[in-house]
Amino acid sequence: MSSTTRNPGGRILTTVLIVLVAGFILGPLIWLGMHAFATRWRYPNLLPEGWTLDWWRVVFAEPELFGAMQNTLFFAPVTVLLSALICLPAAYAFSRFNFPGRRIFLIGLFATNAFPKMGLFVAMATVFYGLNLMETALGIVIVHLIGTVVFMTWIPAAAFSSVPRSLEEAARDAGAGKLRVFLTVTLPLAMPGILVACVMSFLASFDEAQGTYLVGAPSYMTMPTEMYSLVLNYPKQVAAVFAILLSIPSVVLLLLTRRYIMGGQLAEGFQIR
Repeated sequence: MSSTTRNPGGRILTTVLIVLVAGFILGPLIWLGMHAFATRWRYPNLLPEGWTLDWWRVVFAEPELFGAMQNTLFFAPVTVLLSALICLPAAYAFSRFNFPGRRIFLIGLFATNAFPKMGLFVAMATVFYGLNLMETALGIVIVHLIGTVVFMTWIPAAAFSSVPRSLEEAARDAGAGKLRVFLTVTLPLAMPGILVACVMSFLASFDEAQGTYLVGAPSYMTMPTEMYSLVLNYPKQVAAVFAILLSIPSVVLLLLTRRYIMGGQLAEGFQIR
């Protein structure tokens, strides 16, 4: 018999802690969900006065809000695609070749996320003004790419490194060329790590707010940047609907890739030797 079973006080304390943690995690989500469908909900009422779908219609009918959703769903996939094209070859090089300065470059990539980004964005804005990249789609994509480099390089590099060399050598001994070995052996085995990197990069781009606002506003507004003005200029129910829409892609992607993330692919991505 365990100590928890013998001690009723321990069971009660455990139950209370579980309830508190669940309330801390689920409480804001429940609050958002109820406000998104509430006609009016004011203190001290425990429940809304009524229920409606009008706030959802407002979000999709308002040109500024719908445009922000379109921009977000455009920039995030484009950022992931460009990040993969740029970083995956570099990740393969980091995993397969031991060149001078390799560890310095890796640490430098990781260091880009080790400091507050606002100072970096301000410095970039100065350069962007000179290059006429302010309030342009290209400028926003460049800002988003900065936030994805570390994920799209470190995690795939570790995934490539985890592929046994013996399997590649066996394929070459069977007559396969280098490209075929990569496409049929290396890439499929590294794909879970690459998938995790793509998801993390998508979420980083999807949630980027400071740099996007500094470089793109007011010509290009995304969902995270629109939240700045949303809470001031719209009813709280509209903000609740928008916040739910902003969180849906993150939840869906994490659920789809949970077996890879919980299986250690994310942690292994930061263990490059």
